Amino acid sequence: MRAVVQRVSEASVTYMDTAHPGSPGKEERLCGSIARGILAYIGIGAGDTEEDAEYLADKIAHLRIFMDEGEKMNLSVLDLGYEALVVSQFTLLADARKGRRPSYSQAAEPSRAKALYEFFCEKLREQGVPVQTGKFQEIMRVRYINEGPVTILLDSEKAF
Repeated sequence: MRAVVQRVSEASVTYMDTAHPGSPGKEERLCGSIARGILAYIGIGAGDTEEDAEYLADKIAHLRIFMDEGEKMNLSVLDLGYEALVVSQFTLLADARKGRRPSYSQAAEPSRAKALYEFFCEKLREQGVPVQTGKFQEIMRVRYINEGPVTILLDSEKAF
């Protein structure tokens, strides 16, 4: 399981809703929005397990990427009572080493990925982090202000 974690001063995610009969065209709908906190993109691999999700939830909840009084990154989202916006992103499993079109063969199939994504979000909530989410398997628009900028790459297999 992979994650890209960004320290944000605000973030939101919307999707295009076409499910309302009688409404003309597509309508952009808000799925999740946070003030200060973290934006976490989560990619779920074919071999990922609940243990991977638990590991990343714990790691992200306690990741010290926020400034203390001495201007050092010593505080976590939990320490400050901030929120997390979690967005599924299978493209984190892309393999672009060959050719020009990335392969996504390492990504989990959608039903398994959705179950682990929801499990991850629940484990993050159990850590005490308020969680907002994107809409699984939809094309979304993510808007955010990356503070710092701070962007951290995580992998449950500790590949990097």
